[in-house]
Amino acid sequence: MSEELKNSPISPIEDFDWEAFERGDSKKNESYETLEAAYDKSLGAIKDKEVTEGTVISINKREVVVNIGYKSDGIIPYNEFRYNPDLKVGDTVEVFVENQEDRKGQLVLSHKKARTAKSWERVNQALENDEIIKGYIKCRTKGGMIVDVFGIEAFLPGSQIDVKPIRDYDVFVDKTMEFKVVKINQEYKNVVVSHKALIEAELEQQRKDIIAKLEKGQVLEGTVKNITSYGVFIDLGGVDGLIHITDLSWGRVNNPADIVEPNQNLNVVILDFDEEKKRIALGLKQLQPHPWDKLDENLKVGDKVTGKVVVMTDYGAFVEIAPGVEGLIHVSEMSWSQHLRSAQDFLKVGDEVEAVILTLDRDERKMSLGIKQLKENPWDKIEERYPVGSKHTAKVRNFTNFGVFVELEEGVDGLIHISDLSWTKKIKHPSEFTQIGADIDVVVLEIDKDNRRLSLGHKQLEDNPWDNFETIYTVGSIHEGTITELLDKGAVISLPYGVEGFATPKHLVKEDGTPAKQDEKLQFKVIEFNKDAKRIILSHSRIFEDEQKAEARKAKKATAKAAPAEEQPVAQSSNVEKTTLGDIDALAELKQKLEKGE
Repeated sequence: MSEELKNSPISPIEDFDWEAFERGDSKKNESYETLEAAYDKSLGAIKDKEVTEGTVISINKREVVVNIGYKSDGIIPYNEFRYNPDLKVGDTVEVFVENQEDRKGQLVLSHKKARTAKSWERVNQALENDEIIKGYIKCRTKGGMIVDVFGIEAFLPGSQIDVKPIRDYDVFVDKTMEFKVVKINQEYKNVVVSHKALIEAELEQQRKDIIAKLEKGQVLEGTVKNITSYGVFIDLGGVDGLIHITDLSWGRVNNPADIVEPNQNLNVVILDFDEEKKRIALGLKQLQPHPWDKLDENLKVGDKVTGKVVVMTDYGAFVEIAPGVEGLIHVSEMSWSQHLRSAQDFLKVGDEVEAVILTLDRDERKMSLGIKQLKENPWDKIEERYPVGSKHTAKVRNFTNFGVFVELEEGVDGLIHISDLSWTKKIKHPSEFTQIGADIDVVVLEIDKDNRRLSLGHKQLEDNPWDNFETIYTVGSIHEGTITELLDKGAVISLPYGVEGFATPKHLVKEDGTPAKQDEKLQFKVIEFNKDAKRIILSHSRIFEDEQKAEARKAKKATAKAAPAEEQPVAQSSNVEKTTLGDIDALAELKQKLEKGE
């Protein structure tokens, strides 16, 4: 029985009828009911599922005993009070009545549920009033921590634990800390708290005080706070500034970690600052003299220098000849060749190179270099290296419709005209004769030093076979040939010794009246030979046509002999007239072919 009940004075009912009570007379039980009501009133109005206040009467490591003015005390697990490590006997706490009497007759209370019942009201008040509250960090979760606030599990992001980056979250587990509610999602009952917000207000004031005293050009001491790929953050004593990677050193910096170390103390100069955006731009290299100011005064155009390739681009390479002093080798200054190529074909980052200074501007701090100048220009002595008539081996670089571009050596190119590829083959495109990257033997035909052009030939490596063809393919001679290509204007015929001829459609008609076909092998008569134009005109039809004409003439002669003498002159005259007309037709046909280029 509670102390309150023990100390409550209970007066006996003077007119209580004990006899009626023993008889069971209900009308006489009014005094008993009054007594029971008085007893219940003395215990207080306690209802299940309600929140009430109680007094802590004892505490141990496992339990907290709370008196709520009921006939028995309630026991609550101590872990429900972890958020309040200062709990002591006599404190008033809120409890939730789960059951006035369980199977063991024990009053069942819950402090956690009582806090939860009013937690949302308190959390919202804390957010509205910017109130500082206490919370117990229960455990670690993805991206942060879980904090017990008023019995609600709130989320503490890792970035909101402290103003400095936290590497080990586990050290905060089981700690009670102060927080501010920064966000509430009423729909999903989510609460986000921050410990960082408590110290940011103080730091903000410190930042304002520091920024108010800043001046451009001022040199301050700071500590390396964080190193990133784009620069270094410096702690200036409550406010951070950034040294951009380009302001770390006069030379090129690939990784800021190569220049500074974490927690290193440095002197830095203020380059610029923005009070509104709270940005401070710092410089480290500005505390050192510019390398161009220390460059050797005797260095001039034409001098040779050595350096290291620090940056590669398609158009050239930047070479550092001294810390912070760079020169550009344009791709056009890497080789005497006129071919369009990438600088990566010649150099790579890290290469040690020797170069010649081409231009030098100390005011603009610019320098251009060249490496091809270290080699002799092959065109300076082109007549000695490649005299007309000399024979060489070149590499095929490119094709055009009119010829082949070849390279004799780096920087020396030449052109083989399509007509100078072969004496006998009719080549429509150079790709039919060779391929890019292949080696080809050439002879120098002509030199144009001013325009840096060489005219080359390939067929000139052999004697002109048309000198011999002239004696073989005489007009009227007959040769065996194969039709290799049929065209609308006629056919290309392959003849012995690797030469080709041409026949028009009417000269491809066979004796039976059918036209010749592709790949068919026939006898052909030469009806025209042009050495200069390298043209041979053939005819298959002319073979049997001439034979027929010869037989006809022979028959006419025989008839003329058998006829009377007085008729012979007339017959002869007729024969001469017919022959003359036939010859005229043949000549007209030949002229027509020549005009058409057949």
